[in-house]
Amino acid sequence: MTTRPLTEDDPLDDFEHRTIALLGRPHRVYTMGNGPAVVVMTEMPGISPHVARFARWVRDAGFTVYMPHIFGRDGAVPRMPGALFTMIGGCVSRQFRAFQANESSPAVQWLRALAALAHKECGGRGVGAIGMCFTGNFALSMMLEPAVLAPVLSQPSLPLNDAAGMHIAPDELAAVKARMEAEDLTVLAYRFEGDKFCKAARFAAYEAALGDRFVGRVLPDSAANPDSPMANPHSVVTLHLIDEEGQPTRAARDEILDFFRMRLSG
Repeated sequence: MTTRPLTEDDPLDDFEHRTIALLGRPHRVYTMGNGPAVVVMTEMPGISPHVARFARWVRDAGFTVYMPHIFGRDGAVPRMPGALFTMIGGCVSRQFRAFQANESSPAVQWLRALAALAHKECGGRGVGAIGMCFTGNFALSMMLEPAVLAPVLSQPSLPLNDAAGMHIAPDELAAVKARMEAEDLTVLAYRFEGDKFCKAARFAAYEAALGDRFVGRVLPDSAANPDSPMANPHSVVTLHLIDEEGQPTRAARDEILDFFRMRLSG
């Protein structure tokens, strides 16, 4: 993979920049690669160079990446005050319902449509999906789209005001669990032990709801990149990942890629 500086804005010029109509509205989607499709959903405050790096790892593992614009300025290094304004906007947006437990974000509806389109375009057994932080739980809700076979929740942070809350409607959660049991599927989830935005209570709630269909991984805070500008250990496969052999965050990344291979390839 071509190395790009993580401290500079990323032009995303190796991605195809597409405008795709989903549920009657246009959406900007960055695509690249070959093979089964994986939908990469950005964390706050947008598609940063770290998120783009993760998408390129997914491509290099043999997949076609679909990375939709959800919020923020695409390719930008997070900077204040712009990043703060994006986060505030996301918190008050009706598309995300950031403070609502037991509800699903309306944005998931068009993301499901994207997954269905990606499967149609790429073929294969199905589609993978990973959400991060603000979009962390979206991959679980996307399982109402039959094409989605490999959901990954990376530090799911909604709802913001309820540490044990799950950002999914009860009827959707029941439907997802029934599908997992019927098709023998699982969901992978990751968090740092001391993360203030994704606490142990949230993983406990998912485990209580989904049983052994929920596979949660908790990394020690010492595994987070100490050079990250964000002191709170949070972004497992992006900002706090240490790309070195033997590092728990790199192992988490590799496990995610292996999970996609297991569910989608062959």
